[in-house]
Amino acid sequence: MTFLSAGRLWLLLAVLALVAAYLLLQRRRTHYALRFTNLALLDQVAPARPGWRRHVTAALFLATLTVLVLGFARPAMPVEVPRERATIIVAIDVSPSMAASDVDPDRLTAAKESAQRFVEALPDRFNVGLVAFSSTAAVISSPTHDHQAVADSIATLQISPGTAIGEGVFTSLQSISSFDEEAAQDPPPAAIVLLSDGENTSGRPVSSAVDAAADAQVPVSTIAFGTGASIIEINGQYVEANIDKAALEDLAEGTQGHFYEAESEAELEDVYDDIGSSLGTETIHEEVVTLFVGVALALAAATAVASLLWFQRLP
Repeated sequence: MTFLSAGRLWLLLAVLALVAAYLLLQRRRTHYALRFTNLALLDQVAPARPGWRRHVTAALFLATLTVLVLGFARPAMPVEVPRERATIIVAIDVSPSMAASDVDPDRLTAAKESAQRFVEALPDRFNVGLVAFSSTAAVISSPTHDHQAVADSIATLQISPGTAIGEGVFTSLQSISSFDEEAAQDPPPAAIVLLSDGENTSGRPVSSAVDAAADAQVPVSTIAFGTGASIIEINGQYVEANIDKAALEDLAEGTQGHFYEAESEAELEDVYDDIGSSLGTETIHEEVVTLFVGVALALAAATAVASLLWFQRLP
């Protein structure tokens, strides 16, 4: 629990002052009683005291004030709520190394199929966009609630030369910033899911993309796809289909995203499930003032009842 107006809790000092004053008065009352040396006469002339009962009503009254002060400070509880205007950009590497067959039937086909299932499984309230990058990056589908249209666009992706991971991030950020008329002043809660298996060979460096995404407060979750144990043919030459896991991990950590390794289609599906659940809700603080007011009313009622029963008057 937290208090949205915590400064008002200083009023509890006033309640403590009342407690101190009450204890002081009780001590003075005892002192005055002891000044009478003839205790037998005191019993005859002094009215009967209510004893411990008078302390009960005082304690209930002070408890009522304490709860009212706590309610005045606007107590709030953390709750999970669906994200409004939530936007996810799926950025997929379509460089030649994605043709490697260390993942059945090949990296790109497996990536596309699992990405399609991820998009189709997202709640309807999510806006989803698609970016493809090779030597350059392009928005294939702007953020939309039409998940099926994005899934269909994923199916059309084709291999293209080069790997521009940084450009993929910058293009994704641009797609988010142009989401709607409010996006420039009030960006939607967004995240980027970037899948790649190669080194950054074109465009702006990954470090620049990290700074841009961090400034925009858009986490980038990266997926290093493939085992790295594969040979592909590019322009008649056979080369290793390496994976730059370090760069992808730095990109995720620098933007407060998550880094994943997926060496099979099944593992990739688990990764997408994890990302979808983490982006589906956000934590907000919901005020519970009415609860404290209710407790204060109950304590006030208990104070009144006790005073009427024991002293035939309201406090």
